[in-house]
Amino acid sequence: MITARKLLGALALTTAAGLIAACGASDTGASKATDVKLRMTVWTSNADQLKLFDSIGAAYRAEHPEVSSITFESLPFADYNTTLTTQIAGGNAPDLAWMGDLSKDLIASDALVGLTNKFKATDGWQYDDLAESATKEYSRDGTLYAYPFSNSPFALYVNTDLLAKAGQKIDPKTLTWDQVAAAGAAVHAKTGKAGFVIRDFDYNSWNVLATVWTGFGASAWSADGKNCTFNSPEMQRAFTFLHDAAFKTKAMPGPGTKADFFAGDAAFTVAQVSRASLLTGSFKFGIHPLPAGPSGKYAVLGQAGIGVLASGKHQDQATDFLAYLTNPANAAKLAQFFPPPRKSLLTGEKLAANNKVLSAAQLQQVVVDQLPDAVTLPNHASPAEIAQKGKTALDAMWKADADVPAVLNSVCSAIQPILSK
Repeated sequence: MITARKLLGALALTTAAGLIAACGASDTGASKATDVKLRMTVWTSNADQLKLFDSIGAAYRAEHPEVSSITFESLPFADYNTTLTTQIAGGNAPDLAWMGDLSKDLIASDALVGLTNKFKATDGWQYDDLAESATKEYSRDGTLYAYPFSNSPFALYVNTDLLAKAGQKIDPKTLTWDQVAAAGAAVHAKTGKAGFVIRDFDYNSWNVLATVWTGFGASAWSADGKNCTFNSPEMQRAFTFLHDAAFKTKAMPGPGTKADFFAGDAAFTVAQVSRASLLTGSFKFGIHPLPAGPSGKYAVLGQAGIGVLASGKHQDQATDFLAYLTNPANAAKLAQFFPPPRKSLLTGEKLAANNKVLSAAQLQQVVVDQLPDAVTLPNHASPAEIAQKGKTALDAMWKADADVPAVLNSVCSAIQPILSK
């Protein structure tokens, strides 16, 4: 596999070449550009979300005739980072891109255009409306390099119809992971459906398991990112819980078993609030904050940002479009799918104004009330390399006779050299 670090090394050369070319230009500035075709990579394939982006793009083009098209290119989530970095290193960078855990590498490599000055200079944009806690992940030395368009806490979705069939009841106010596992095991035994599912995990994307292990007081690495802590007692307890759920109690589907909560195949799922758009009304549901773990209540946040690529062909037009896409009016529209970073929009009532699935009370409880103390999913430089080596080591965990402490020690052996770079 080609790692992000190797690709971004090539990217640095590409960016430098682009800057030299730009400095040599005299009278072909962005203000004179015509027939501009903007391209933005995204990882959503949701028809309603893409329709909204297309409508905002069409409105922008109506006011900017020099922009002839704005294409939202949907890339598979599982391969998104690799595909994006390959495009960049190959000289086919998009003008704008969504980004998650790749952001640290992109910012460190000067691969993104600074946005702060443009946003502040745009009439009515209201830069001070941004929550500092939301912008921290995408900032360096006081400059914002990606707009944190989605700040979606992970929540526990509940199929209350399945619980009823299995004779199970839960109290969301006092719910713990042990109780979720017990109810999930009962649902599986009674109905054959799955108990609880950590969405997007699929025994592959292990970083989303932070939605569980954080409740056990565990973390992937130290606060400064230099030392692996996968072999901590807290992480051992978390993975023992997960291993037991998969192989002993059957509360969680084992490797190779697919169960889609939103298709009615599971009693519980942990997923971001933005996934509520997948609910079709085919069953009764509840949505609640994450269950308490041994270390108590906690919240985990999945963030995504939009940045302008320094190696893109139309930096000025892309930055201008991003300012339009994220202005207060359009941020309110996007909020129906993606919890915004704007303080003025972060109330249950305002989030519910454009949300067709969740009520103001639900959004207040699972979004607004969770954001202040939420931690983000693990994010580190060289995410592709860490993800690959971590997965390879963790594969040994997903066997019935796995030695949990030994496997977690092997994870640290695999990723510590990367953390120490």
